[in-house]
Amino acid sequence: MELHDVWFVLIAVLWTGYFFLEGFDFGVGVLTRLLARDRAEKRVLINTIGPVWDGNEVWLLTAGGATFAAFPEWYATLFSGFYLPLLVILLCLIVRGVAFEYRVKRPEERWQRNWETAIFWTSLIPAFLWGVAFGNIVHGVKIDRDLEYVGTVWDLLNPYALLGGLVTLTLFTFHGTVFTALKTVGEIRERARTLALRVGLVAAVLALAFLLWTQADNGDGKSLVALVVAVAALVVALAANQAGREGWAFALSGVTIVAAVAMLFLTLFPNVMPSTLDADWSLTVTNASSSPYTLKIMTWLAVIATPVVLAYQGWTYWVFRKRIGTQHIAEAAH
Repeated sequence: MELHDVWFVLIAVLWTGYFFLEGFDFGVGVLTRLLARDRAEKRVLINTIGPVWDGNEVWLLTAGGATFAAFPEWYATLFSGFYLPLLVILLCLIVRGVAFEYRVKRPEERWQRNWETAIFWTSLIPAFLWGVAFGNIVHGVKIDRDLEYVGTVWDLLNPYALLGGLVTLTLFTFHGTVFTALKTVGEIRERARTLALRVGLVAAVLALAFLLWTQADNGDGKSLVALVVAVAALVVALAANQAGREGWAFALSGVTIVAAVAMLFLTLFPNVMPSTLDADWSLTVTNASSSPYTLKIMTWLAVIATPVVLAYQGWTYWVFRKRIGTQHIAEAAH
């Protein structure tokens, strides 16, 4: 296996990790409107992800940085062609981070309610747009002989990509719902389990349609295995949720995300951005990669740094592993 193939796999792992981790905290952000009935319950939801949301975003920064260094042509074409949706995602992530930090800076109800509204929308919009972006990456876009995107933003809003956006939105919301059931106690935990069934059924239907479409377009035996694993894991996650096994439900919803993302990258390889104008103009792991020397240096850096990052992030989750409920929220605290 060549180094550019290795880095394609590593970037796929980074995006998978990002969607697994950021997926549930996007979902929890959406639940601040769908599940919480009062201010105390909103605070419970936000507190479940408060210690970890910023660490989850490290995976996005690393995935973007790795793409820039390992596949500069891919990075250039992707970020220039998808400029508007990626800018919207970036602005949402900035506002979302500010909302988490500033929501408790003042005690006024209106102040906190406005920031909570910001958390909801800046969780929902990226959860949808990431699916649209990856749907276009896998399905292919208008790339010319100079390896540049020549389409418009409206070309990105095609049926396949929009379906992909609905899949990520509903799947992340389901992931966040089972995470909420895992991390809370009391009435909110029971309502989270009930809502998880409803959202999960919608996500299952949408995901099955999207993955079958993907398989029909570019699939092979490996991607078919990933499809079966994703669908089976989601079905078992729904059953585990109904049985009150929140840990298993969360783990299996994570397996669904991992398998679905793996399927997308399996159908994509050896391309990194297919061209719908001419297959010969597609960006591949070969024509979009950096020099072998650059990839070699990056590999050594990854070997040294990755275990450290995984260790401190794992420690964070261990420290904040306990369940919380409204009884843990002080009424006068701000």
